[in-house]
Amino acid sequence: MVVRRVTPLRLLAAFTLAASALVGPAHAAAGPDPWVRSWGTNTAGQLGNGSTLRQPTPGEVFGLRRADVRSISAGGNDDNGFAVALLGDGTLRSWGSNAQGRLGNNSLTDQPFPAAVAGLSGVDAVDAGLDHVLALKEGRVYAWGGNAHGQLGIGVTGGTDGARRVPVEVPGLEGVTAIGAGCEFSVALGADGTVRTWGYNNRGQLASGDNETRNTPFPVPGLTDVTAISVGCLHVLALTDRGTVKAWGWGNEGALGNDSTANSATPVDVLHLKNVTHVSTGGWTSYARTADGTVKGWGWNGNGQIGDGTTVNRTTPVRVDALRGARDVTGGWDYTVAALDSGAVVSLGNDAQGQLGDGGAAAVVAEPVTALPAGSGVTHVTAPPRGTFAFAY
Repeated sequence: MVVRRVTPLRLLAAFTLAASALVGPAHAAAGPDPWVRSWGTNTAGQLGNGSTLRQPTPGEVFGLRRADVRSISAGGNDDNGFAVALLGDGTLRSWGSNAQGRLGNNSLTDQPFPAAVAGLSGVDAVDAGLDHVLALKEGRVYAWGGNAHGQLGIGVTGGTDGARRVPVEVPGLEGVTAIGAGCEFSVALGADGTVRTWGYNNRGQLASGDNETRNTPFPVPGLTDVTAISVGCLHVLALTDRGTVKAWGWGNEGALGNDSTANSATPVDVLHLKNVTHVSTGGWTSYARTADGTVKGWGWNGNGQIGDGTTVNRTTPVRVDALRGARDVTGGWDYTVAALDSGAVVSLGNDAQGQLGDGGAAAVVAEPVTALPAGSGVTHVTAPPRGTFAFAY
């Protein structure tokens, strides 16, 4: 659905806040409503509700209906958060901080409600990183936003000269089936099961065997059987056609799942995993879902965000019974959000900024709390690896 709202911002904010008060979680319990929901930090308008006020419970994203959205990706941090939505018609909407041109609308002005990304249609996938965005269209990759470490992949590295305010094609990539944007680096999965990386490489996140930053795509050696990828802030998970998982990059707190806390500039095996069907990442936390619906988590757990009932970091995967059967799991900076089969949305971890969506403010929540009740109609969730806000759709 195309949003062409020209209401003045103060009126828009007032309308949206009033609507949110009327349709909070308690009202939603009466039955599913049609809107994309958001909550948490909102310094740059990243919740998309026309305001910049923090919201500790789910409110609607202005003008975005779940039925019109194929996917949403959240990026940035608390001060410069933003989000991009892929609609069913193949167009994109973006909102929040526009530093470095990350909204893709040929501007640097922040925008607290969804509006069109310039010049792209027929898009198949989108992913937001710390300050840049990748979009996939017919096997080719497009990028925009910050480029301080070559994360746009266009052969140029630098601030003012390198950033792009509108989408540009990443040269030399064809047959791409999946994309991932991290904290100033990028990953692309090819139809042949190979992986290419580019951008910042200070923690080995390019899997190139070194720490050399690159501003054009680099083929990861030895990977030919990858079927899916998930990109965290500084680490990557790759699902293989055998149902096993590889990882590389930032290893502190056990994010790589190989019983180590060391970084790795080459892919390593995540231990104790088989029959995996889905992988996902947070800031320094990782998740895998297996064919029988079991969810396993590992990595940073200082705020209880893994969901195993403790605050102990995990260097290898542990079963998370509280999230068994979850349809979708996403990790933010210090918290986790999951969409359950029942339609409920639950969350764990730090709630100091309202990022759990339950109206609380606790520093540690190691057992799931409810952001949206069963029957909400939600099937997907997303959160930024460096921020404290979330979306349910």
